[in-house]
Amino acid sequence: MKQIQERPEYEGPFEAIGKHPQTPALSEAEGEDEEEMLAGVSSPSDIKIDSVSDFVSHLPDECLAYILKYLGFLDRESCSLVCRAWLRVEGQSRHRLSLEAKSNLLPVIPSLFTRFDAVTTLALKSGPPCKSVLIGDDALLLISLHCPNLTCLNLHACDQLTDVGITTFALNSKGTLKEFHCDFCNFSAKGMNAILNHCSSLEELSVDFLPGLVFSSAAMTIGPGVAACSLKTIRIKRLYNGQCFGPLIIGSKNLRTLKIFGCSGNWDKLFKTIVEQVTGLVEIHLETILISEAALVSISNCLDLEILHLVGIPNCTNAVLVSIVDHCKHLRELHILGVRNSNKISDEGITAIAKRCPYLEELILFGANNTTSLSLSVLAANCQNLKRLVLCWIDAVDDAVISCIAAQCIALKNLCIMCCPVTDHGLKALSLGCPNLVKVTIYGCLEITCDGRDRLKADRGSLDFNLLTIHDPFPSPFTAYVSKSYFN
Repeated sequence: MKQIQERPEYEGPFEAIGKHPQTPALSEAEGEDEEEMLAGVSSPSDIKIDSVSDFVSHLPDECLAYILKYLGFLDRESCSLVCRAWLRVEGQSRHRLSLEAKSNLLPVIPSLFTRFDAVTTLALKSGPPCKSVLIGDDALLLISLHCPNLTCLNLHACDQLTDVGITTFALNSKGTLKEFHCDFCNFSAKGMNAILNHCSSLEELSVDFLPGLVFSSAAMTIGPGVAACSLKTIRIKRLYNGQCFGPLIIGSKNLRTLKIFGCSGNWDKLFKTIVEQVTGLVEIHLETILISEAALVSISNCLDLEILHLVGIPNCTNAVLVSIVDHCKHLRELHILGVRNSNKISDEGITAIAKRCPYLEELILFGANNTTSLSLSVLAANCQNLKRLVLCWIDAVDDAVISCIAAQCIALKNLCIMCCPVTDHGLKALSLGCPNLVKVTIYGCLEITCDGRDRLKADRGSLDFNLLTIHDPFPSPFTAYVSKSYFN
């Protein structure tokens, strides 16, 4: 065995976000296709091994890179310490890199990206505020020059970046950048427009809490720019004047996904214009924004809509649901998380969903207390493709409804019941039905006992069952249930 050459500990001014202290970056390699990675690898009979050598020393770079893509970041770091050849291959096969700057990042950028010269996805986070510049315009410029293949940039709390730095980066990455995400940064509308005016391949834009927009000129709007032709996803969150993105959204005729979270102001007029002119939307998320019933009804213009999330929208009524399901025939995911006890959704709205959404696979209903077991039973009987179901704070969800779900929803895989009057008899029905059920979560249902839980586990041993009381910590439905993490 050849002598192992150790790599000295890294002593740079930055580290992976919350990760291994010796590694300069947290990354996840994205390997090439198997045929490409194994092309050119010699057969075992072609490899000559003498008494001093070993198999590892003859392992082709392509084969090693293919193996590394299945390892976590700690295992990859350990492999990079084996020898110089493995250090080189590990660096060249990393396509994702996440850095948190603890001091000035600029001096180490050349050496860092000499090792990781194949990075396509980069996340930058500035450390705690200090007097010196951690990630500034010069650092972003140097990164753009050393990463010619960068397709995705994520900026978090990089409050020392200015419009000048963002503009320079946009000019250098205009042919490759496909995703741009930023939150808690201080550049203004001018920097955002630079990205949109130069990055003609941009497909995804995400902006969260950009204070610099507040200090921009009141007449300064965002977009549309050349990126409007390629944009497919726009997500804006916690923006004081999010309506300034109106020209961009309206001008993005190929837009498929629109997400608006917690942006202040009245969205009625702008949203109506958006859904009238951008009719190819397949996914819409609206959360805690001021919008009227009439504006919500206009969602029905999106005939190709497949995913709709309405969270914290008090004006979601029966008329809204009926209009949407009458026109949007391809809905497969629907989240309705209104205000608790608002009583604006009744049997009329639930029955409309049940009868006109044959492809529905995921449904979340929160606080629809004006419904009865009749419409919920119709829902269970008609939505035969339903795989994920969450029912929260609905008094009509009792043992009879659970029994109907168990008997009718044969495709159901994930079920969550929260603060509903379900008892052990309802759990008994679940043990006999829903043959594809994988996970059940019960929270705050006071009539369900540990004995009922144990009987269900005994009857369905492979079932992932979680029984939580109101005293157990549980995330807010406005965050947990809308998230895909619940269903994973």
